[in-house]
Amino acid sequence: MSSQATQEPIIVTAQDLPLHCPGPNAPRWSLHPRVFLDVSKTGEASCPYCGTHYKLKEGEKVHGH
Repeated sequence: MSSQATQEPIIVTAQDLPLHCPGPNAPRWSLHPRVFLDVSKTGEASCPYCGTHYKLKEGEKVHGH
């Protein structure tokens, strides 16, 4: 299990969608194949590669995703 999985989730907003991991500011050493994550249904998702957990900001409305 990655150390990232034990950290607090990364809070994302509707403006961050479509959400993908690794994100645009990820350090080069941590790059893995890009995977798109769907947070619109449950409000959260975890990356299958690195375990980073993303959570949609409370109260955010997702339109068109």
